[in-house]
Parts: sequence; C-alpha cells; structure tokens
Amino acid sequence: MKFFLSAVLLGLVALSTGCATPAYSAHERHQLWARTAGYEWAQAQDDIDSALLLRPPSQMTIWNAR
Repeated sequence: MKFFLSAVLLGLVALSTGCATPAYSAHERHQLWARTAGYEWAQAQDDIDSALLLRPPSQMTIWNAR
C-alpha cells in the first residue's frame, strides 16, 4: 500500500510540472513540439508529392531556404 501511495504521489508531482525543464517552460516545450511536428508533416507531404509525381520536375526547392 505504501508503494502504491508513493507511486500515485510521484505521478501527481510529475504531472504538475507540465513537462517543464530548466531550459524551457511547459508552454515553450509545447510550441517546440508543434513546430517540429508541422515541419515533419510538411516534409512528409513533399515526399508523397514527389513519389506520386504531383509536381513538375525542377531543380528549385519549394522550401524557404536561405
């Protein structure tokens, strides 16, 4: 029973931090995850379009490359 209660309390403490790290707040971490997921999804769409030949062949990139 002690183990169960300590596990529940530890779980509540872990959930209350909101995935915050010393470097980022919880809000910043969620923004980072969303930005990464959006970038990965855009690359996946580009790969699918390329595999299905939905874009004309070109040497120019559609990405905002600097």
